[in-house]
Parts: sequence; structure tokens; C-alpha cells
Amino acid sequence: MPADARARQRTGAGVGLLLALVLGAVLLTGRPDGDDRQNGADCIPHTAASWSTDHPLTAEFARYGDDATRTDDWTGGDGTHSVRLPDGRLLWLFSDTYLGQVHNPPNPVGESYAWRDATAPLVRNSAVVMDDGRLQYTLPSPLFADPAPGQWRWPVAARVEPRSPGSSEQVVRVLLWVRTAAPVPWIYGMPTATEVATLSLPDLRVESVVKVLDQQLVPDPSRRVLFGTTLVEKEGWTYVFGGDDGQAASRPVSSAYVARVPDGRLGEPAAWEYWNGSRWAPGARPRAVLGDGQRTGVGSAFSVARTGGTYMLFTMAAGAEGLTTMTSYWACSPTGPWHGPTKNFSPSLPLGQVAAYNPQVHPELSRGGRLVLSYDVNLLESGQPPGGGAAQLNRNVSLYRPRFVTLRPAAER
Repeated sequence: MPADARARQRTGAGVGLLLALVLGAVLLTGRPDGDDRQNGADCIPHTAASWSTDHPLTAEFARYGDDATRTDDWTGGDGTHSVRLPDGRLLWLFSDTYLGQVHNPPNPVGESYAWRDATAPLVRNSAVVMDDGRLQYTLPSPLFADPAPGQWRWPVAARVEPRSPGSSEQVVRVLLWVRTAAPVPWIYGMPTATEVATLSLPDLRVESVVKVLDQQLVPDPSRRVLFGTTLVEKEGWTYVFGGDDGQAASRPVSSAYVARVPDGRLGEPAAWEYWNGSRWAPGARPRAVLGDGQRTGVGSAFSVARTGGTYMLFTMAAGAEGLTTMTSYWACSPTGPWHGPTKNFSPSLPLGQVAAYNPQVHPELSRGGRLVLSYDVNLLESGQPPGGGAAQLNRNVSLYRPRFVTLRPAAER
């Protein structure tokens, strides 16, 4: 059986438990070079002062996923990212995604859960369009074709920007992670490259895909860096965060990195600058801004948002709590130093052996000083036979969909 097929069998969703294992890392280290004062008095320590479940948004994905009127649309996925389009629509991007028809309960074993049959297609990525708060349709999937046999693309962060600097025409740029099928321990694929796709507006047609950072020549796959888990826009720059894979599925921690690109140039490899520990520089030699490789670090999927002059980073907590509990950190600059962890919080999870992972802030839905944050849910694999995860995800479709919370950031006391 091909390694790619074995990876799918292990969980039914490639991103899932890789992130559940690695997002238990914390980040504490940084770079004491004076950037703490970059935002002046506007930068103050922040924490998640309170949070609550966002029931309407969570229910909207359940409604759309359970709709049985079509057989070629999204019914579940992870790797949840979003971007607001100029006409007001919201584009949701997902990594591994189930399509197919959902059937009403009871399922074949008599449980009261909506279900998919075993022939439900699993694709590596998808995109769903929301309008006025309601999910409308799924774009033809996969939206981003495999770059080569044994490789696939996972979409991550995205933004709307000028087609070129100063242009009045806008396009959507989507960061892509390329991974390659590989033997254990790389059961979720070996990190290979970061790409940027350009989508036309308003029809969301894929115009081009450009490789901005090829990592195949880095001999140690655990040190390969993929960018795009989150991005932040400020003063004509897009700051793009990324991470390495530490020790593949078994690693306790990994490290975080940051690059920056001028507006309108995300699709130009020569325009990317990477933080090398003392300055921004072109080329592919970034230096970690978070993590010491032993006690502190960050998982390969985390999220950064700006609150006033403060940057807040959201990730899963350390240790065993990392399967259920989120925490946050703050800094005055994308390059750090990062401070924390601050107050932890545990979002709701479905019953059973499940894990939360991939916390992502959605600024386009955040308002009134509150942040909307999604997190993905997947089954833990412990004790399951190969393919058992996929079977259970089909038996209960609600186990593999994003959940949402609303956070109120406030000055840390």
C-alpha cells in the first residue's frame, strides 16, 4: 500500500493527530533586541480574560455539513482558515476534507449520529464560500491539485492583496504547505515546500501556484520550515509565521519562525525576507523566534492576532493538557520576545477519545474588542486498528468539524 494511503488510513484526516500531538508545546523564549518597545505605550501585556462557545457559528458548519441535498460538497474537515473577500463573502479553507452525502441517524450500528458511508471521498483540500453568515457552496475539490505523485497541498493562511504593488486589481493569495508521503515516523507526510497560490476575484479561480521556499535540500526533515500557519498585516507588510516539524509525530516541541513580505508581493519569492536572529534578510536561512528545541516551543499550527499595539499568540497548552486546553502569549513585535503563557481555557469537546488542535483567530469575524477563534477536533488513535479512525469519523460526522469560541482579550493583571 502506498505511504500516502497508509497515512490516510491511520486517521482519516492527515493534519489531525499530528497537530494534536505537537500542539502541546509552549513558547516562552524570544529575542531580547529592543523590539519590545516597537509599539510604544500601545503594547501592554494581554491575556484571554474570558471566553464563551460561539454556538451560532459552530451550528452553521453542522447545518451545512449535514445537508443531504448534494453529494459533492464539504461534510467535514480540519485545518480551518478564513479570509474576507472584497464583496463581503467569506472564503473558508480546509486541509483534509470529507465530501459525499451525510445520512440521518440512526447510523448502521444503531447510534444516534448522522453518518457517511465508507465510500465517502477524502480530498486533501477544499474551500467553502459563506455569504451573510450562511455557508453557500463548496468549490470544486480539491481546489489545489497535487503537485506530483505522492505529494499534496494543504492550504493555510490567506489574504486579499493588490495583484502587484500599487495595483487597483485585487486577488486572493493562499499559502500552501506541500508534504510528501514518507515512511514512519512521517505518517502525515514529510515537509517539502511553501507555495503561494493566486486566486482571481470574484470567481475564485486558481490562476497560478508559485513555490516560495523549497525545503527538499534541507537534509534533516525535522528542521524543514513551512510558512503560513498564520499571518498578520501591518503598515504595508505581511508577517507570515511558520514552524518546523521537530521530531515528526513523536516530537515534544518544535520552533516558530517569521518572514515578512511587502503588500502585493506574496507570490514573489525574491520579495520574502526572513528573520535571521538580528535582521530581516532574503534567502532561506530563518532563525527561530520561539522555542529552544527542548523545554519550550510551539506546535506547527498556531495563530497570531493584533490587539491594539500588542500581538497575541494562541496555541494549545503544554503537556497532557495540550489535547484539551488552549493558552495565549503576547509580544510587542512579530519577532518577540514572546511572554507567557497566560490564562488557560478549555473549550468544549464532543464525548469520547478526541483532541482539540489548530487554534485559529478569524479577524474578519471579530468585533467589539472580541476575537473569534476556531479549533479543530479529531479522534485520538490510541488502541485503534489501521483505518479505525476513518471508520469512526464516518460513523459520527460531527467528530471532524471546526468548533468556535469568542474571546475577550484584556490587559493582564
